[in-house]
Amino acid sequence: MKNLGDAPQEELATGERSTRNRVARSILDHGPSTVADLAGRLGLTQAAVRRHLDSLVSENVVEAREQRVYGARTRGRPAKVFALTDCGRDAFDQSYDTLAVDALRWIEENAGGEAAVAAFARDRMEAQAVAYRAAVEAAAPEERTEALAKALSADGYAATARSAPVGEQLCQHHCPVAHAAEKYPQLCEAETEVFSRLLGTHVQRLATIAHGDGVCTTFIPRGAPQGGTSPPPGDPPGDSTTQTRTTPSASASTAGRNPA
Repeated sequence: MKNLGDAPQEELATGERSTRNRVARSILDHGPSTVADLAGRLGLTQAAVRRHLDSLVSENVVEAREQRVYGARTRGRPAKVFALTDCGRDAFDQSYDTLAVDALRWIEENAGGEAAVAAFARDRMEAQAVAYRAAVEAAAPEERTEALAKALSADGYAATARSAPVGEQLCQHHCPVAHAAEKYPQLCEAETEVFSRLLGTHVQRLATIAHGDGVCTTFIPRGAPQGGTSPPPGDPPGDSTTQTRTTPSASASTAGRNPA
């Protein structure tokens, strides 16, 4: 085995860059992460992770922020997490952002305004939803959020499903159209409507990458009927106590926008 001190300088630099890229990719795949999270996932010491994070921060690839807390805040200061910056996200499969924004702007200005953009967004998501629907309907009811997450990951969204105190959270750690969605939230709204129909229940978008959060988070209430079909029209709106079903359009009321 070659001693570290004997390795050529460029070999050391290549190894450092490779590990640094692994750190950035882990943040992309899992969302905003603490030093301990990254060390555990990558098999590195926390000191090594901090050194790579310092470099990534200096390169404007990641930034430190306070960890977002949903629900009751515990005592003490929130943990510091590291999230990708817009510049960092640009390095991951977003080379067509400008083209997408230009195309949406043309649709808005020449083909019917915001309504035309919304129609395009719905049509785009309906086409994507064909594969998602097959995955969801093939899964057991209690596994359908996880099945949707895996289908989204196959499309580049690095999605995961996790339990929450009163339901489940569908987390998308990457958004290939984040920059376009920042200007055109109809993309987020159409996506949330599709999630609602696929899972057969009201869902609520809690956070989006397009609006500055480190991860797109969608809440699915516990006990919700995950039948893979649209809830019947006319049902009363749900709330945090009854969790009754609503129409998919209700679920999109805050899609792409962070609730107050």
